[in-house]
Amino acid sequence: MSDIYQFSAPRLSAEPEDFSAYKGKVLLIVNTASKCGFTPQYKGLEALYKKYKDQGFEVLGFPCNQFGKQEPGDSAEISEFCELNFGVTFPLYAKVDVNGETAHPLFNWLKAEAPGVFGTEGIKWNFTKFLIGRDGKVIKRFAPKDKPEALESELKAALG
Repeated sequence: MSDIYQFSAPRLSAEPEDFSAYKGKVLLIVNTASKCGFTPQYKGLEALYKKYKDQGFEVLGFPCNQFGKQEPGDSAEISEFCELNFGVTFPLYAKVDVNGETAHPLFNWLKAEAPGVFGTEGIKWNFTKFLIGRDGKVIKRFAPKDKPEALESELKAALG
C-alpha cells in the first residue's frame, strides 16, 4: 500500500471509517492508553487539534492494550474517560493491536514506512506518533516521550 487512504478502521462507536475521507489533510496517528504515564499527552494532542483543525489537521487516536495492559476499558469507557478527563474531540477508533500477528494493517504499514530507532519496526510503547502529509505518506515517526507541543514546528511545515 502506497498511502494511508487504502485503510479503514472502526470508530469507538463501531462505525467503520474509510481513511480516504482524510484525503488532503495532515494527520497525526497515535496509539493511546488511558492508564499510562504518557496519558496526559491527550491534553497536548487536543490542543494541537483545536489549534490546527481548521487548516486541515486531524489527530486520530487508536487505543491499545498491548503495553502493560494500560487500556483495559471497552469503547464506552475509553470514550467517557477521554472526554471527561481531557476534553478530547478528535476522532478515536476501536481498540487495536499495533504489534504482532493481530496488529491492525494500518500500523503494520506505518511501522514499515517509518521504522523506529536502529531500524526496528515494532512500536515500543503507548503514544508513539506518526505524522502523515497531505499526500497520505508518512513524514515522520515520533517516540512516546515526544510531547505533542514539541511536534508543532514539523506540523506547521506539513500544513504548508
